[in-house]
Amino acid sequence: MPNDLKFYSLQFVLTGLWLFQMATAAYSFGWSTTEIHYQYGKLKQPFIQQESGTSVITMQHASGWRFGDNFLFFDTIMPHNGKMDYYGEFYGNLSLGKITGADLGFGPIKDFGVLMGVNWAPEPGVLKYLPGMRITWNLPGFAFLNSDFTAYIDYSNTKVKETNSFMVDVNGRFPFALRNAKFSIEGHIEYIGERQNPFGKVKSWFFYQLQFRYDLGYNLFKRPEKVFIGTEWQFWDHKLGTNVNENVFQALLVWRL
Repeated sequence: MPNDLKFYSLQFVLTGLWLFQMATAAYSFGWSTTEIHYQYGKLKQPFIQQESGTSVITMQHASGWRFGDNFLFFDTIMPHNGKMDYYGEFYGNLSLGKITGADLGFGPIKDFGVLMGVNWAPEPGVLKYLPGMRITWNLPGFAFLNSDFTAYIDYSNTKVKETNSFMVDVNGRFPFALRNAKFSIEGHIEYIGERQNPFGKVKSWFFYQLQFRYDLGYNLFKRPEKVFIGTEWQFWDHKLGTNVNENVFQALLVWRL
């Protein structure tokens, strides 16, 4: 990784950790959820268009505090006949309703927020900043539902540097029960606009990443919301901006800490 990218990455991590620590010290979390996911499926490697059985281990964290909420995940991607890869994202949202003390909701809209995101893939040297805004919805049955609108600003190294673009993302969780069993559908759907890199056009893409979970702990161990099994549906139209499309269901195991 080039020295300038290392510097910006280290600078961001240290600044983020400092802000995180200050926020935690001043305003403790109102809620916090941390999970470890294991997924297995046959995923396509977009640039060589080869399908491979792939294991993915994800650390995922979400939390809320006095003025907003945070979400982050970090993937370790292990193709069974290829090279291990890593990828992570972080999003911090400041609630305008909580900051101003005003009720900004009307109709199905619950709140508005100011959002800052970071996407990071250390091995190829990809670093993206995503400043924007969030609409928080208040719809029946949803634990949460957000619509995010951000810029997609590139700070990657020169070998993979792209022009800037934009992202639209819808993310949420819908829990429900059937008889004596608990389930949920959760995840996100994103659209990222077209851009250019040193090799030519990077196509816009749609990406669906939706999990269908069964709360195994609730029935088997009498410990609800602790262990989940299910599947994750991953759909790409132009995976990572290439001509590769993907539609795959992966086996899913989730342990909530």
